Formats: sequence, structure tokens, C-alpha cells
Amino acid sequence: MVNEKEKETNTEEKKKVTPETGTTPTEDDGDKEKTTAVLDRADEINQVKTRNLEREEKILARKETLEARKAVGGETEAGSEPVKDTKTSEEKDKEYHDKFLKGEVNPLKDNAE
Repeated sequence: MVNEKEKETNTEEKKKVTPETGTTPTEDDGDKEKTTAVLDRADEINQVKTRNLEREEKILARKETLEARKAVGGETEAGSEPVKDTKTSEEKDKEYHDKFLKGEVNPLKDNAE
């Protein structure tokens, strides 16, 4: 009878679910330990990626807020890129020609100074 009780105890121990894997242990526990190590590492990687994603979302939200403030006009010109002249050279030439005809500019006088 002692042997039967020991057998029942051993059988019950084998049927217990291990918390690491959620499965019952078998005689080939070496592979399961490797599997749990791999799963643990995968969980760590997943947690790191989740934290990084949360940080990126916060940064994106801050950038969006900053861009919205810029669009509304809450920024000075200091530190921003200069405004580019959108006029073509032909438009500039025509304006200069018109000013010359009106007498507003004199190329000979402007260059002498």
C-alpha cells in the first residue's frame, strides 16, 4: 500500500500545472525550461516595445501641439526658417521695370552710392 500511495502522489505532482508555462510537467523538462526562457525573453522584449511605443505617442502628441500653436501664431520668427520669396525672376524684373518707369528707382544712381 505504501507503494500505491507514493505512485498516486507522484502522479498528482505530475498533473499539477506549472505557473511558468501553464502546462503539466513531463519527463522532458529541459525543453520546457528552454521554452519558458524564450517566452520570458519575448515578454521582456514586448514590454520594452510597449514602453517605447508609449513614449513615441507622447512625443507625437507634443509635436502635434507645437505645430498647432505655430499654425495659430503663437511663435516668434526667431529660430524659425526664413520666409522664402515666392516670386519668379520674371515677376521681380517686371516690378523693377515698373518702378523704373515711375522714377522710383534709378539703376545708375543706386549703383553709384
